[in-house]
Amino acid sequence: MQLMLGDCVERMGELADRSIDLTVTSPPYDNLRTYNGSLTDWTPEKWQAVIRELYRVTKDGGVVVWIVGDATIKGSETGTSFRQALYAMDVGFRLHDTMIWAKDGAPYPTPVRYTQAHEYMFVWSKGAPRATNIIADKPNKWAGDNVHGTDRAADGSTKPKAAVRNKTGRTVKQFGSRLNYWLVPTEKRSRLFGHPAMFPEALARDHILSWSNEGDTVLDPFLGSGTTGKMAILEGRRFIGIERDEGYFKIARKHIEEASQ
Repeated sequence: MQLMLGDCVERMGELADRSIDLTVTSPPYDNLRTYNGSLTDWTPEKWQAVIRELYRVTKDGGVVVWIVGDATIKGSETGTSFRQALYAMDVGFRLHDTMIWAKDGAPYPTPVRYTQAHEYMFVWSKGAPRATNIIADKPNKWAGDNVHGTDRAADGSTKPKAAVRNKTGRTVKQFGSRLNYWLVPTEKRSRLFGHPAMFPEALARDHILSWSNEGDTVLDPFLGSGTTGKMAILEGRRFIGIERDEGYFKIARKHIEEASQ
């Protein structure tokens, strides 16, 4: 475990090229929070520098999970999240998956649009992902039935799906692969830990399990309260975390060290 206090771009500069297997992080969302006044330079130039450094330190086959939302300014969502995803592709990442974190509620309903209760989880990969441990916990409504499925040709005719032709006679399993939107309740302990935007442990854990293997190195350049680090340690991964706010750094270190005992 390595915890680093300071600016994430500067401190990532101390990491070797292609040294990180997986990054799971939640960067600042436009100007929605000030984080004790430490967020004074979150400009396009800044997040572009962060993404370039992430590309440099990510191993071939490594993955970055970038969990982000947008502010609404003068009646319009900023779209910063999409700009960041497109820039990551310009840098060289693949957009391996665009996932949705569906929350269990929202504190501020609005009468002029549907209340936003989700965030984007962009999964960027440096080449083909080396680790893809897809979680299978979605109940199958066809559980116990024979495997079936068809593909429709351009002329309207159907034939068995290529993916199931060799599974004739098999039965559908009780659980299938999870879909790419995850309903995960928001963290309710932010006040207890003294951080305004704690990451749900289940969200961090499931991405760590999905995109890395035991012994891999996980990075979070926006350490916050240390949730990604805690779950990485508990799941048998090495961890590197960076945080610029000294108060949050102390919270994160305590949080992670408790998990290490």
